[in-house]
Amino acid sequence: MTPPTHNPTTSATDPTPDTATASAAAPAATVPAAAPGGGPPGGQPGVGVVICAAARTPIGSFQGGLSSLTPAELGAIAAREACARAGVEPAAVDSVVAGTIIPVNPQGFYTSRMIGRAIGVPDTATALNVNRACGSGVQAIISAAQEIAAGTARIALAGGAETMSQAPYSVDGMRAGRRMGDGRLTDWLTGLLTCPFGSGHMGVTAENVAEAHGISRAEQDACAWQSQQRAHDAITQGRFEEQIVPVTVRRRGREHTIDTDEHPRPTTVEALAELPAAFTPGGSVTAGNSSGINDGACMLVLAGEDTAAQLHLARLGRIVAYGIAGVDPAHMGLGPVAAVPKALAAAGLTLDDMDVIESNEAFAAQALAVSRQLGFDEEILNPHGGAIALGHPVGATGAILTTKALYYLKDTGGRYGLITLCIGGGQGIALIVESLAESAATTKEDA
Repeated sequence: MTPPTHNPTTSATDPTPDTATASAAAPAATVPAAAPGGGPPGGQPGVGVVICAAARTPIGSFQGGLSSLTPAELGAIAAREACARAGVEPAAVDSVVAGTIIPVNPQGFYTSRMIGRAIGVPDTATALNVNRACGSGVQAIISAAQEIAAGTARIALAGGAETMSQAPYSVDGMRAGRRMGDGRLTDWLTGLLTCPFGSGHMGVTAENVAEAHGISRAEQDACAWQSQQRAHDAITQGRFEEQIVPVTVRRRGREHTIDTDEHPRPTTVEALAELPAAFTPGGSVTAGNSSGINDGACMLVLAGEDTAAQLHLARLGRIVAYGIAGVDPAHMGLGPVAAVPKALAAAGLTLDDMDVIESNEAFAAQALAVSRQLGFDEEILNPHGGAIALGHPVGATGAILTTKALYYLKDTGGRYGLITLCIGGGQGIALIVESLAESAATTKEDA
């Protein structure tokens, strides 16, 4: 694979910040009165909210090239680059909203504030960590758009950051004191990946979905192989170069630059078929047809349409609508089946209007069930590979998928993109964006 080289390199040694405050956003100004599937309806920001720019780090493999960096450090790298691409000085940012799930150290409770202060966002700006598990990156975008719609911010940074490689262990009972005996270590990474309502590991919920929807092992492995092939093709063709800001880290006294997603690996359907079941004896869900455990960050600059016009900011896309839904935790992978119709209803659009669909591949079984239930068009579904190949840094993934969709629309001249993720514990989230970028395809034709 040919690594991208033309992006400016950002060092991970830039200063990181201290502590902070946070303020919550007001609710969106308008939402439709009803939505399919019960529960709260989908929503629209209420006023025009544009995405001026987006930038992501490479997605690091578990204990890979990015594993020494905290979520705040990774987030600051992506945020600084996003501001530069948007033509926004960090001093003009009013709010930072960051999706992050596992605090890797005590400062992690202030990740959004640390990201802002690291790049020069003023102390008068607000900051908010959001945790909607795997949907956190999209939730951060929604929350920032709601702030802009409510008039509490003109320009916001939104996205997510996660370093799963640094997920801590805790010793139970130490706060109350332990006079004698051994303590029990609790693995926060395993905790994140385990249903709190008794359904077991998230992989077991994928087995539940596979059984309920008749999805075979062969179908799951074929889905995983396609994800790997599409990601490989996208990387070798340089499809992610414009999205990624390279990251420089020091290892063994030397600087190393990571500018390519680390998780994709060559495989075959035959090799995938040889892997053992990972979660249930005799099951069909394996390490090869599941998403990865990864590190990475992605941040986007959002602004009101009037603000973007007044300040002559770049315009990559527009927030159209969103939908959030709850489902049975034992079948959490089906969350998008309930969330997507809400987003489409709020937008007044159908799947036929979509030019790209980024549906998170938590597990192949889950991804296939969602696609079949909703009737996704295979040709525009995860065209550059999904989380099985590229990885799933949980707090950042939703923002990464949004960025992938926006750049795909820019490259192909498409108009609408759908982003959707299932959420552990039994939820789904969906976001619809519209491209405002000058089409790269049109530019090439004009040239």
